[in-house]
Amino acid sequence: MFSDELKKYDWDQTTATIMAMTASDVERALAKSRLDDYDFMALISPAAAPYLEQMAQKSRIITEQRFGKTISMFIPLYITNSCTNSCVYCGFNHHNKFKRVILTPEEIEEECRAIKKLGPFENLLIVTGENPRLAGTDYIEEALKVCRKYFSSLTIEVMPLSSEDYERLTHSGLNGVICFQETYNAARYKVYHPAGMKSNFEWRLNGFDRMGQAGVHKIGMGVLIGLEDWRTDVTMMARHLSYLRKVYWKTKYSVNFPRMRPSESGYQPNVVMSDRELAQLTFAFRIFDPDVDISYSTRENHDFRNHMATLGVTTMSAGSKTEPGGYATHVNSLEQFAISDDANPQTVAADLRTLGREPVWKDWDRVFDLPSSRL
Repeated sequence: MFSDELKKYDWDQTTATIMAMTASDVERALAKSRLDDYDFMALISPAAAPYLEQMAQKSRIITEQRFGKTISMFIPLYITNSCTNSCVYCGFNHHNKFKRVILTPEEIEEECRAIKKLGPFENLLIVTGENPRLAGTDYIEEALKVCRKYFSSLTIEVMPLSSEDYERLTHSGLNGVICFQETYNAARYKVYHPAGMKSNFEWRLNGFDRMGQAGVHKIGMGVLIGLEDWRTDVTMMARHLSYLRKVYWKTKYSVNFPRMRPSESGYQPNVVMSDRELAQLTFAFRIFDPDVDISYSTRENHDFRNHMATLGVTTMSAGSKTEPGGYATHVNSLEQFAISDDANPQTVAADLRTLGREPVWKDWDRVFDLPSSRL
């Protein structure tokens, strides 16, 4: 399990190594065709700031070589904001005194129909709070079965599950799983997650191994920018990705670096990342792992997303609502966070085409889910 691997790396030493990087370290990393974690640290270090344009061009070339000029489109569907966790930064925090919503199968179906009216989406991300008693595996499985009638590709962002539960859900239409570790700083993790099942650092961290063991087609990972030093956190994530690629080499991977957005929690970030720093991180990850899918959500503003669509990003959401029932059935329910890009899917797609990018609404087909004996 990766929890054992992570113990090999000291947080403070990693931070010190990053901050000690020099221009020669950056230049050496940019000249290499295969990078290790030391090279990655050079590219995200302050020493790399003067090389941003060079990094951008290398990132663009690599992205077009691997992905062409396409941007995969998806949309999230929040089906419950009921949660037993007390994450200090999240609008779904158990202690926030708001009415909670758990969509019924009929309401989920109505939401699906409303989303299909927004645009030709085929990639759906199903999101829940973490309440295993009221919205556990059985509930998630039922939601997958309902949504499968409308979408070709289904990804979930839910509480970490057992490998047996992940494997079970792959038989009900599940194609991918996204999980945000939030921070890899084990010593500080409970400060942000004081209660609830999410407070178990190792259970969450090793969830990615359980996804791989279950044969999940695609695994998405990320850290929340705003908690701890972002350079150290993303270095740990890069190490985690390298580990997963070696152990579960048949699986596809995506990364996301969401910056903290306002929510009902009122929590203020400890660390603020500028647009320029997020661009640097995006370029560094593309150069470090040419095949990883880099995703930007509507947490980021419209103009910045457009700019990054030509330089390294390969997946985007559009038209997002972060409250359960936000598309049709419960439009005023508690949202997880406020979005930044509220442009409709048609505007997002039109802007991408103007930039010479082709929005891809479908990159997975149900036939791929059939046993080989039926093909």
